[in-house]
Order: sequence, then C-alpha cells, then structure tokens
Amino acid sequence: MTSPLPRMSGLLVAAIATGALGAALYFQHVLGYQPCQLCLWQRWAYYAGVPLALVAAMTGSRALLWLVALVFAANAVFGVYHAGIEWDFWAGPSSCGAGAATVGGGNLLEDLKNTRIVPCDEATWRMFGLSFAGWSAVVCTACAAIAAFGTRR
Repeated sequence: MTSPLPRMSGLLVAAIATGALGAALYFQHVLGYQPCQLCLWQRWAYYAGVPLALVAAMTGSRALLWLVALVFAANAVFGVYHAGIEWDFWAGPSSCGAGAATVGGGNLLEDLKNTRIVPCDEATWRMFGLSFAGWSAVVCTACAAIAAFGTRR
C-alpha cells in the first residue's frame, strides 16, 4: 500500500496554485490590474505546475512531486528577482516595458493611443509590503515546500 502523503501533497499544491492563478486572473480581468511581461512569465510555472501536481496526486508519484517542487522553487526565485526589480535592488531586462501591451484589430492609431505599457519595475499593488511578484514568490515557496514534503516516505 502506498502512502497517501504524495497524493494529499499533490492535491494541496494544485489547490493553492490554482487559487493563486485565479487571483491573478481576477485582478487582471475584473479589477483591471494589467500584468507586465515578467508577471506573465511568472504564470508559466502555475500553468505547468498545476497539471503536474494533479497527475502526481492521481498517481502518487514522488518523482513527479520532485519535479513540481523544482518548478515552484525556480519560480519563487524568479518572483524574488522580479520583486527586486520593483524595489530597485537591481535593473530589469531592457524589454521590461513591453508587458501586456496588446493592440487589436480595427483602428491601429486609436488602439496605440489607448494602449498602456506596463513597466516591470513599478509595483501596481502591494499588500503588507509585497507586490504581486512578492506574493507569487511566497506562494511558490509554499508550493515547493509542500511538494518536497510530499516526497517523504
């Protein structure tokens, strides 16, 4: 009989990560906070990590949980990097202003006038001193720790 720990850990990581991703999408699409390019890149770990965590939960695979832990640990480091850019601890990439600027069809000149470019070095929101990037680092650290804990025998 296999331990239920990998399955529970996988489900918990999937639930936490889905909640965090849902919150990010809610802030973007309902409350109007547009993400920068680095914010969009930070979501990739969630897009990969949630299905991997669910498969790990269904199969009880400790190897998959290690992969989930690695994905979220790497994204936690990326979140700290992004938060450091927002706090002016270090410079961001030179492309750090082309974020979520999208131009649709229709009148191109009018679309360009109304397009807001979101820079990566300005936090648009903070809670308890942490921006979206900072909170993503916290959530990813928790997910990585839970996934790693789930690999225990």
